[in-house]
Amino acid sequence: MKLYISCDMEGTAGVCSWEQCDPNNTTEYPIYRRLMSREVRAAIEGARAAEPCDVLVNDSHSRMHNLRFDELPSDIRVLSGYRKALSMVQGGDEGFDGAFFTGYHAGIGVERAVLAHTYSPNVLYGVRINGIECDETLLNAAYLGEFGVPVLLLTGDEALCTSARKHLPWVRCAQVKRSTDYYSTDSLTPTAAIALIVETAREAVSCRAEARPFRFTGSVTLDIEAASVEAADYMALIPGFTRPGGRSLRFSAPNYVAAFQALIAAMRIGRGGADRA
Repeated sequence: MKLYISCDMEGTAGVCSWEQCDPNNTTEYPIYRRLMSREVRAAIEGARAAEPCDVLVNDSHSRMHNLRFDELPSDIRVLSGYRKALSMVQGGDEGFDGAFFTGYHAGIGVERAVLAHTYSPNVLYGVRINGIECDETLLNAAYLGEFGVPVLLLTGDEALCTSARKHLPWVRCAQVKRSTDYYSTDSLTPTAAIALIVETAREAVSCRAEARPFRFTGSVTLDIEAASVEAADYMALIPGFTRPGGRSLRFSAPNYVAAFQALIAAMRIGRGGADRA
């Protein structure tokens, strides 16, 4: 089996503050960077308990070079570095049989969801595809779905799992914590979380025949609610975007891959407007 893993950090067991996820932090970040890496390893070990796997891991958090290589199996490949043109799904079009999303979190605006955001919270407040509100899980699952890759496993908090099951009912979810507020969680210990992830990943691969690629079929309408008018000013410069409102933008595409590429470009360009002058 060829397995693709996109790993984020906010959904890691115990994480409840931006400081724990911030590479500029020299006290807490090194601890949680290691725990993130161990959860990725647990997912790989669980998958391989079900069947042999050739694994590519895409480091998808922040600057995208967070993983500790000394915590990972020696025979996998890792995509590291910022920026990647396709961000959290870079390399996902290389003919994989299934995907894991580890350390993921709920989308911006979800109640009782720790550190909930959608890609870049200083640029994006909302993203809809054909009228459906999308978080990172759904946006990324739809991109992989265009290449026939189903999402088999999610790891993160309860809000993530609840949101994902609306559109990915087959997905196995290792719920490592329950968010009590935006900045607080009721979490498993790292040791318990790792054990849960191993077992859930094993089950996800064992039952992968039940999974389906998630797709938005046909032409696609992308609606973006920018976090600020300033960010929208820059996004609106991209050919093909219209601007129905001060923070609202729309892009029509022939397929989802084109819409996703437009979203990533808008997010990158929008950061120019989001920065303070």
